[in-house]
Amino acid sequence: MAEIATIARPYAEALFQVVKADAAQAAQWLDGLAVVAADEGLQQYAHDPKVGHDQVMALITQVGPQNLPAVAVNFLSTLVDNGRLSVLPEIAKQFHALVNSMQGVRQAVVFSPFPIEPKALGELTQVIEKRFGGKLQVQVALEPELIGGVRVVVGDEVLDTSVKARLEQMKVALTA
Repeated sequence: MAEIATIARPYAEALFQVVKADAAQAAQWLDGLAVVAADEGLQQYAHDPKVGHDQVMALITQVGPQNLPAVAVNFLSTLVDNGRLSVLPEIAKQFHALVNSMQGVRQAVVFSPFPIEPKALGELTQVIEKRFGGKLQVQVALEPELIGGVRVVVGDEVLDTSVKARLEQMKVALTA
């Protein structure tokens, strides 16, 4: 997986530099292209030696986002020419990270044993934004083995208030 990230990084950074002023719009069409590029059938079609560059581009522009700007078509053409269409989902992921960084927003993953209601998630988001000192884009992931509470991961920082973590702490304290 690290290899794909390494390949995707220069493409994401170059695209970001080109569309910095219209990053939000670029993120939309990039997400649409990433969904199309992730299709296994398209990947097989694009890697078929009998299929040319123009045929791959025509297919993607037919099934992908409509009314792509010239920069999107050029970017997509570069990826197809270089055989990097399969890396497009990772490019989109890294592009979003660059946009978030520019806007001062960090990614946060909240692991919870149960689904979190939108109102409760909003309150939790406010609390963890204060704790981590900045704007967070929160994503919830279910992890039933936590039993109760939540575990929040922001970058390399972890805030673990789960019942499982507390039980582990008690176990360590009792066996010490």
